[in-house]
Amino acid sequence: MTERETILIRLNGDDAPGLNAGLLKVLADCDAVVHDIEQIVIRGQISLGVVVEAPTGRDMLRNVLLWGWEQDIDIDFDVVPGVPAPIMPGHVVTVVGSKLTPLELAAVTRAIADAGGNIDRIMRMSRYPVMSYELLVRATEEIKLRHSLMAASAAHRGIDVAVQREGLGRRAKRLVVMDVDSTLIQDEVIDLLAAEAGCLDEVKRLTEAAMAGEIDFETSLRQRVGLLAGLDVGAVDRAWANLHYTPGSRTFIRTLRRLGYSTAIVSGGFTCFTDRLAEDLGIDAAFANELEERRGQFTGRVVGPVVDRERKADLLVEIAARNNVPIEQTVAVGDGANDLDMLDRAGLGIAFNGKPVVEAAADTAITVPYLDAILFLLGIRREDVEAADA
Repeated sequence: MTERETILIRLNGDDAPGLNAGLLKVLADCDAVVHDIEQIVIRGQISLGVVVEAPTGRDMLRNVLLWGWEQDIDIDFDVVPGVPAPIMPGHVVTVVGSKLTPLELAAVTRAIADAGGNIDRIMRMSRYPVMSYELLVRATEEIKLRHSLMAASAAHRGIDVAVQREGLGRRAKRLVVMDVDSTLIQDEVIDLLAAEAGCLDEVKRLTEAAMAGEIDFETSLRQRVGLLAGLDVGAVDRAWANLHYTPGSRTFIRTLRRLGYSTAIVSGGFTCFTDRLAEDLGIDAAFANELEERRGQFTGRVVGPVVDRERKADLLVEIAARNNVPIEQTVAVGDGANDLDMLDRAGLGIAFNGKPVVEAAADTAITVPYLDAILFLLGIRREDVEAADA
């Protein structure tokens, strides 16, 4: 029986059509069996690795080298173990920043090494509106890896680092549920209405009291809504004219829809805004508080139960069930304490420019001002987004 050995062939040089076909033809003629192939092309330069099992002797190596010389391609070899080493658990590390300098990238890669991790692959996800890279990392201690990367991110405030387990669960996300105020839009809708009613300072004071934990959200909301009593419903149109979408909102929703995701918004704000937002952006479902109105004026009361922290999480579960999406395949995005239960319940909870308590509790956090940067956490490349828009 002919003895065989396992060899790693490395190919580097100018990329050209037919290189893979030519190399594989040579291997086939030499009775080689291909066990693994990895390839990447950067700026027209190909780097290809092929693991083959072939009869011992120099015939295959000689033939491959001759073919490489004819193609003006650099080729070298290594004999490697026939049985690959056990594969450690995989994690996808996404790095996002306005520029991502070598110093910042060095901090991330050093943090991975310090946690005992090894980088299998690096892929650029975007150049615009932010720089982002996706790293496939092998590490046995997930918590240690997360802590090390979070420390690196904290030391370099210009970068965001997200860690997710690699596998089908990450690729199977099918529903995105978002907060509205300071997430989908840059404003707080109750502030827009309060400005029309002339009670903005008082509304902001009650909001701050709720954020400080001095009063609960429902009590704060009902008190703030009470200050709107007597405001004409036409104020919604005037407030809408002053509303600002978060940069990247339209791209984010449009791309999700094209990829077949279901989308929904759940808000502690008001249906008179969320219904319009859903219609304008093509969002599948919208849930918020309903302001009672009578004879063309708001009464200062809310109709039905208040959409608070607990209700947001319940709505996430209800929307997922309605769309036949397992909760593990959901993504929730929010910024405030009112979103904490929803972020915790979702398969992936993302703090978008969130309060410190939210960033600390969420699975991952994004601090850049572009909502469509979340696409890169989902493994969607900017080139794919732009190709779909063309």
